[in-house]
Amino acid sequence: MKPPKAKKIDKALTIHGDTRIDNYYWLNDRENPDVIAYLNAENAYRENQMAHTVDFQKNLFDEIVGRIKQTDMSVPYKKDGYYYFTRYEEGKEYPIHARKKETLSADEEILLNVNELAKDFDYYAVGGMAVSTNNNILAFGEDTVSRRIYTLRFKDLTTGEFLPDRIENTTGTAVWANDNQTIFYTRKDDALRPYKIFRHVLGTDASEDVEIYHEADETFRTGIYKTKSKKYLVIVAAMTISTEYRILEADQPTGEFRIFQPREDKLEYSIGHFGDKFYVHTNWNAQNFRLMETSENSTTKESWQEVIPNRPDVLLEGMDLFQNYLVLTERINGISQIRVKPWAEDQVEHYIDFGQEAFMAYTTANYDFDTTTLRVGFTSMTTPNSIYDYDMDNRSLTLLKQQEVIGDFDANDYVSERHFATARDGVKVPISLVYKKGFKRDGKSPLLLYAYGSYGHSMDPYFSSVRLSLLDRGFVYAIAHIRGGEEMGRHWYDTGKMLFKKNTFNDFIDCAEYLLKKNYTRRKRLFAMGGSAGGLLMGAVINQRPELWRGIVAAVPFVDVVTTMLDESIPLTTGEFNEWGNPKDKEYYDYIKSYSPYDNIEKKSYPNMLVTTGLHDSQVQYWEPAKWVAKLRELKTGKKQLYLYTNMTTGHGGASGRFERFKETAMQYAFIFDLVGIKE
Repeated sequence: MKPPKAKKIDKALTIHGDTRIDNYYWLNDRENPDVIAYLNAENAYRENQMAHTVDFQKNLFDEIVGRIKQTDMSVPYKKDGYYYFTRYEEGKEYPIHARKKETLSADEEILLNVNELAKDFDYYAVGGMAVSTNNNILAFGEDTVSRRIYTLRFKDLTTGEFLPDRIENTTGTAVWANDNQTIFYTRKDDALRPYKIFRHVLGTDASEDVEIYHEADETFRTGIYKTKSKKYLVIVAAMTISTEYRILEADQPTGEFRIFQPREDKLEYSIGHFGDKFYVHTNWNAQNFRLMETSENSTTKESWQEVIPNRPDVLLEGMDLFQNYLVLTERINGISQIRVKPWAEDQVEHYIDFGQEAFMAYTTANYDFDTTTLRVGFTSMTTPNSIYDYDMDNRSLTLLKQQEVIGDFDANDYVSERHFATARDGVKVPISLVYKKGFKRDGKSPLLLYAYGSYGHSMDPYFSSVRLSLLDRGFVYAIAHIRGGEEMGRHWYDTGKMLFKKNTFNDFIDCAEYLLKKNYTRRKRLFAMGGSAGGLLMGAVINQRPELWRGIVAAVPFVDVVTTMLDESIPLTTGEFNEWGNPKDKEYYDYIKSYSPYDNIEKKSYPNMLVTTGLHDSQVQYWEPAKWVAKLRELKTGKKQLYLYTNMTTGHGGASGRFERFKETAMQYAFIFDLVGIKE
């Protein structure tokens, strides 16, 4: 079967005196039958070419799902007198959200059985569940298209009946005022930017809702939440390098919000309320952030007093406030650490000791102030996700639950390592890797290198039961903690974006070269994978070094950077000028064009590639990977594989079910395995 050949229709795109000819611009129209026909043809071609792996894909899917405990329950957490938890029933794709009053021995009350809600839809997702202050009414968002546009719905928990109130086109999150009748929510504009906050009173028509805030600056997004203290409603307006907050007492929902600290360019801050103070996490004169405090009646930065200073070697990531303790999440040498600091000056602070060198630790579900118990999560490349209660007084960890891996899994059968590769400019880049015992560093093992490297999002060394399908077949799995993330501090992010973006791509290639030099694999057995902005990474590194990779998996890849960043009607564009730069400025246009994967495809031999997308993707529009594959087909030389898979019913996150999404994972793994001759 011959690969599809997309028709070419010249489209001249001119700016700054430079004209780009985009022959596949026409694919930017999901209503065009020719577009759908092309996507279906690509799907049919991939299915035909990978037909010999169908049984293997099914076995891989069964293997992956078989490790997941089907009848399972999350660790309950207590909030406002109820224990909340999520459970799954065997064979069911969706969760059941439930609670018990006061004690875990009480009768179960089902909040939502998502299996029932989803039964009539190809895609179904619940977002933003929020219970009213009196515990009687549940608000939640539902998305039945996978565009992340939610309809808000409400359920009376005293009767089990759904209320008639329905609010369309929201972010899916409702925030309750303390009167149990008033909720606040966020709407999206045509580009799916959250831009307006509304007030709704239960029992009234949504057309009567009052607009209370409009974020007119298209580079900002907005949202609303309530403080842990329940005293304040908080509107946040944020863009990549600037934030602004407005506050209002939650007992006065019809009052006027007041600005906490006016927005300033490159001033980032977030706030938490406790007692009569606000605590402010900010980069004001602090590249790695510091913690400040201020009176709730005097909130501008001139009144802020320092609690935790900026440190050049420690990134302050967040805070949790308690009656007797301040808990800080800090990143030190690339690893997240949890620091427990008593408010009392005569007591000694400490870090929680998890007994491992490389791991991911985080705080979760800490809703009470007056407690000495901190709920934390922990995982590493060899340790399944674990939930603990940590007694801050006596420094003891109590394991509540560790993710159960069904089968013969034994963590002692696997080994993780931490390395630092020297990039071409001398910077040391961390690499986390894991393999099964028995691995020999002789270059014969296949290796899959993964990275993201954008938005300051740090890729922690976490456990994945899905990944065992690779490790048990002799693969090494490695994460390159490249610049553009924030693993090594804020400078790691700052030197991996805008006019420094190429550091991200260079770091990834240099990490690959390091692993080759250290004999963890060889070129004919080296694979790379990335998704979304990590898909941009894949596109850039195959243009730079196509010969380095045996195979590439690019999931929902952001590859048409120039065209997308020039089109402000596309979701996410305006809010990301401080991530990529605005190509309306010639300096940024030239720089982005120099690395944009779509614009730099050449007539040369590219590695074997599997590219995935979703027709309804709201973050990276389907036409980016579709155009990219069409142009690669036109220009690539040689006979290496190139497949495009479009899920015609989903968006950026793939299938909505608990297990269904692993069919795509099984396909990706089968593609990789086939290239190194692994058949089962």
